[in-house]
Amino acid sequence: MTARKRHLALGVFLTRHGHHPGAWRQPGSARSGRPDFDYWAELVKTAERGKLDTAFFADFVGQAGDSTKGIERRHAFLDFEPLTLVAALAAVTSKIGLVATVNTNFDHPYSLARRFAALDHISQGRVGWNIVSSLGDGAAKSFGIDQPLTHGERYARASEFVDVARALWDSWEDDAFEHADQDSGIYLDPNDVHPVRHDGRYFHLSTVLDTARPVQGHPVFAQAGNSEVGRDFAAKYAEMIYAAAQFIEEAQRFYADVKGRMTKYGRHPDALKVMPGLSFAIGTSRQEAQDKFAALEDAVDFSGELNLMGQDVSGYPLDGPLPDLPEPENGKGRWRQLTELARREKLTIRQLFLRFNAVRGHRVVIGTPVEIADQIQDWFERGAADGFNLIPPLLPSSLTEFVDLVVPELQRRGLFRTDYEGSTLRDHLGLSRPAIGAAAPHPEILAAE
Repeated sequence: MTARKRHLALGVFLTRHGHHPGAWRQPGSARSGRPDFDYWAELVKTAERGKLDTAFFADFVGQAGDSTKGIERRHAFLDFEPLTLVAALAAVTSKIGLVATVNTNFDHPYSLARRFAALDHISQGRVGWNIVSSLGDGAAKSFGIDQPLTHGERYARASEFVDVARALWDSWEDDAFEHADQDSGIYLDPNDVHPVRHDGRYFHLSTVLDTARPVQGHPVFAQAGNSEVGRDFAAKYAEMIYAAAQFIEEAQRFYADVKGRMTKYGRHPDALKVMPGLSFAIGTSRQEAQDKFAALEDAVDFSGELNLMGQDVSGYPLDGPLPDLPEPENGKGRWRQLTELARREKLTIRQLFLRFNAVRGHRVVIGTPVEIADQIQDWFERGAADGFNLIPPLLPSSLTEFVDLVVPELQRRGLFRTDYEGSTLRDHLGLSRPAIGAAAPHPEILAAE
């Protein structure tokens, strides 16, 4: 691990209109949901101007045919497929990390390893993989999956998936293709190739990846699980974790828990950046910021289907309490956060939707740039976060305001970089580059699981 002063990590989760469900109805929001690469490119260039570590792209893959109920009154998270978008964005940026979501349920380690290796070379080492193993009803129907794996089985498959992908990225020594000798006719040293032979529970292959080892060795691994098995998965594999917490005590418990699990996998706690989501509203005064956020909330439409973390609560009184509902198979940890918040603060469904669902359980800070920087610094210095994954409520304005107003304040405090110090995403985050074979699970670790 490269020794350096601990610096705040900042990424941004980009969507078409912004994350708040009222965003698309605000002045300044994108006027169309039609895919527009120039729009995305300008957003990422703004983030790069602010010296942010990453721009993150989710993938809400799979819309069931019956999910169109009430679609006329809600904006959709439908745009470019993330890997395709990242490839194009790599050509119009030079420093910022680009993190794309790929769901392990709908891919194969070989095809994924090829694409990420290619992207890491195209971007010169700036790619990250957000590892997702969720399987919603819409996705299962879209892919014709009649008997979905259970929550635990999906994580087991994802674990094997990652292990195989890492072995594939280690198929070649870093300099395997750099010593071709035209005079002797020797193109490469056979000792530089490491065939992958795997016969596991979910995957069976014998191959060599047909792409040179990625610039970063492996792309940076991101993950967002909050359940028990999700936290353990993060402790074993993740280098960034997108957490969700509304209160510092909750964030501190999560931070200590996940980092505390890493030693059993032979990992140092600094090898994982815990980055809670952070929504915000910025104003020249707190009142102005509150007015901005209130305008977003006033634009939320409560008619039609009302969905709380995958649960349809449309049949219950909007101003009544959250009923006792079965725990969903997807997002178990986030569902527990939601129900605990509802019970603790005695929130109605309407209040809960605005407090939790509208920002998906993430913290909201409202105030002046100085006040927002104060709260970021507080969590960073009190063991609650290594940084934040920004959740701009309204795009593009929220991101521009953060870059122009909050980032300079964080820089003045010495918390955030004034320029990129390296060229790869691993450089930005202070993460070491994995050696060949270093990612292979140790026998004693496997025996302890």
